[in-house]
Amino acid sequence: MARFRNALALSTALALVSASALAGGTKPAPAAKAAPAAKKKPPPPLSADHKKALAELYAGFKFGMTKDEVLGVLQKQIDDANEDKLKATTDVAAQDRIRRDKKAELARIAASYTAFEAKTTGWDVSIIAGEFAHNTGEALMERWENSGGKNQRRFFFFYNGKLWKMFVSLDVSILPEDKKNFETFRAILEGKYGGGDVGDTTITWRAGEFDVRAIDRLKDYDALGLAIEDPHTRGDVEALRLSKAPPKEQTSPVIKAIVDPDNKDHPDVKSNSGAVDAVIKAQGGGTPPPKK
Repeated sequence: MARFRNALALSTALALVSASALAGGTKPAPAAKAAPAAKKKPPPPLSADHKKALAELYAGFKFGMTKDEVLGVLQKQIDDANEDKLKATTDVAAQDRIRRDKKAELARIAASYTAFEAKTTGWDVSIIAGEFAHNTGEALMERWENSGGKNQRRFFFFYNGKLWKMFVSLDVSILPEDKKNFETFRAILEGKYGGGDVGDTTITWRAGEFDVRAIDRLKDYDALGLAIEDPHTRGDVEALRLSKAPPKEQTSPVIKAIVDPDNKDHPDVKSNSGAVDAVIKAQGGGTPPPKK
């Protein structure tokens, strides 16, 4: 509490010194102008080969598909992946087991369908946190893609029942620690997809009818994410999220009068001494001793 009163006394003294200097005709020195920020160079246009490489992230799916249409594509992919296994054996029991596994995999994917309706889910604290919102007609379905040497997850995002985005979580745990960094991945990805719009932890490629984002999630999930999305639908989704967002918490007028977070109000300390006392008492302190 003494520290609070000392800080308050110091700010009052500074205000009096400033007022005295202005009364004597001394003008404060003009603030130095900040150097203009360097303009960020736009990424080069995507070549046809780079755009084709980015489009491979569709992996057989199309924006606008319904949940059942996505499941239909997945059914075919699962059948194709297991066709050689079925042909490789004449054991009826083994064939039945393969068919059961195929059916169980598709059922698990279908069961992962989650509509985001204000109820907190496990996805709210996951690698895809920030890729969706609640009460906006958004939903999700996910699949492990762990065949053909892959070990990754594909997330399907729906808006009003239509597929508009996919997010692929890439497993990078097999890489040595000294190679597991954003700079390494940037070099690899830009070598494959061309130059992108680089942020602190993202790279974005804009291919016209679709966008692709690489997201660095190494620190918290030891993974890298690649999202392919429809930019037109994204505009609608983001506008709805903004309209549904809860209002920001308002700061108490008493606190605001003292701390002035926006640096707009400069109240006279003496005239607000009652407010200061009220804050101190509310925090369990007594009335400051009178000034000598």
